[in-house]
Amino acid sequence: MRSIRIPQDRIGAIIGPKGSTKRMIQKISGITIDIDNEEGEVFIHDEKETADPLMALKIMDVIKAIGRGFAPDKAQRLFQDDEYLEIVDLKEFVGSRKNQLTRIRGRLIGQNGKTRRIIEDLTGCEMVIYGDTVSLIGTSISLPVAKHAIELILNGSEHATVYHYLESERPRLRIAEMGFDL
Repeated sequence: MRSIRIPQDRIGAIIGPKGSTKRMIQKISGITIDIDNEEGEVFIHDEKETADPLMALKIMDVIKAIGRGFAPDKAQRLFQDDEYLEIVDLKEFVGSRKNQLTRIRGRLIGQNGKTRRIIEDLTGCEMVIYGDTVSLIGTSISLPVAKHAIELILNGSEHATVYHYLESERPRLRIAEMGFDL
């Protein structure tokens, strides 16, 4: 049995309306999960011989993604092969100063969500900023591009520079989308 702790305010998202998200996770994976509402702990029962060991790891990523702020339907992408979760800790870039964390979150989101939307649209990744982290879900090709764009912003690059970088990577991402190896 494996377990993962998630923030208390995200327990409801893992359970879903009338338990629908929990049932969806169990149905797709074939593995039972239990949720401790008090502690914020999710237990994954992957002891059965029929349980796919890779599926247990995918469930952990799905639960971690929901815990980091993704909607369950977006986190469900992680059940597919070649879809991965990446979590970047903002404190590694700005320390724990509250005003700097607020500023950097604002830079990542952009005015009216423009920066976040551009990163998502040009890379095909999903992006969520929750607490002191920014999380991404994407393929092995698109994820490093999106992560690099985020790191550029976190290191103080101008938004125009980041947008130019994303535009320059777009042809490579399109080729990868068509299924060709790079």
